[in-house]
Amino acid sequence: MEGITIRRLGPEDLDLLCAVPEGLFDEPVDREQAEAFLADPMNEIVLAFDGPLAVSMATGTVLRHPDKPPSMFVNEVGTRDSHLRRGIARAVTERLIEIARARGCKGIWLGTETDNLAALALYRSMKAEEVHGVYFGWDDAF
Repeated sequence: MEGITIRRLGPEDLDLLCAVPEGLFDEPVDREQAEAFLADPMNEIVLAFDGPLAVSMATGTVLRHPDKPPSMFVNEVGTRDSHLRRGIARAVTERLIEIARARGCKGIWLGTETDNLAALALYRSMKAEEVHGVYFGWDDAF
């Protein structure tokens, strides 16, 4: 990962996040949504940069429960096609997991599609516990 830097973003990084060119996130970054995401202390975002270009990201949200310690839901992990298979997605995901653990999260979890072979390979290589289940959603959640 020569030349790649990993950075955790905070509210002061709004302009940096808004300047990320299309192709990393599913949709173009929306300034209002980005500002709300960064302002919420329960949210975390880690970006990997190749020079000035953001090439990979991982986002997560700390979830609090009345009966157990906080956990983190990993919202999304993504890497530009030009930077696949270099270990960058693993690096941003590992950094997000470190942040979750430092925040006291006792469970870290995510969901992915059964046909997302790259994601499955990544999480399996990271020794994540694979749980088979059923997903439900409302309002075009998937």
